[in-house]
Amino acid sequence: MTGGTGAEGVRMDLWVVIPAYNEEKSIGATLTRLARQTDRDFTVVVVDNGSTDGTAVIVRGFRGVRLISEGQKGTGAAADTGFRHAILNGATHIARTDADCLPDDEWTASVRAAFAEGLAMVSGPLRPRTDEFPLKFWERRLLPAVIGVAAAFGRFRPGNRDPGYIGPYVMMPGCNMAITAELYEKAGGFPRTRIEDVHEDRALVNRVRRLTRSYGLSRRMIVYGSVRRLRAYGLRGTLGWYADHRYTPEVVDIR
Repeated sequence: MTGGTGAEGVRMDLWVVIPAYNEEKSIGATLTRLARQTDRDFTVVVVDNGSTDGTAVIVRGFRGVRLISEGQKGTGAAADTGFRHAILNGATHIARTDADCLPDDEWTASVRAAFAEGLAMVSGPLRPRTDEFPLKFWERRLLPAVIGVAAAFGRFRPGNRDPGYIGPYVMMPGCNMAITAELYEKAGGFPRTRIEDVHEDRALVNRVRRLTRSYGLSRRMIVYGSVRRLRAYGLRGTLGWYADHRYTPEVVDIR
């Protein structure tokens, strides 16, 4: 399902990469959301990052979804393997979401529109899922607030203020981002790390900032994310987690 066109007839071979580790409870909902996109002109590849549950079995039940494996544990390693697999197989543009997230029905259409408007890397709003369990009012409000605080902190974080950066810092969560294959390779891709060591999405954004200003946000590119980390870590712990891992729990992979 690939081969659409963008601005001025530029060909877009769009792929969606999903790193997954022990996500048998969530991956099915993610893939179902992708199957009902209004723009279905894309290829999906799930990267099984050493799951010990039924993640792979569930993925194989979805027609047309590719499944590959990455034995090196880490969201950075798994995401990078998926992106490079996509590029090797002809992808010109790659989007990423995570196996506990629900892309809006217009997500891929919004990704394609952002590229057509000239962006080479793009992200969008992350909103709380409401289907995992009943959310309290404060939880519905808190996830966007946490993201907003983290984004504001990021603009002043010393590591994001290097004079070598061409453009300003923009927070782009790994579960809701897209990039051209050309820029991904030129930037060096995601660092092949574990999430508890490095926030690989932030690292990629900063690599891109050294090369171009052609990145930004699209309000229409919406993903609904799990609040399970917020529930497990609490507000203070979650803020600490996003602030350079000033808080890192004993169990990082919350399920």
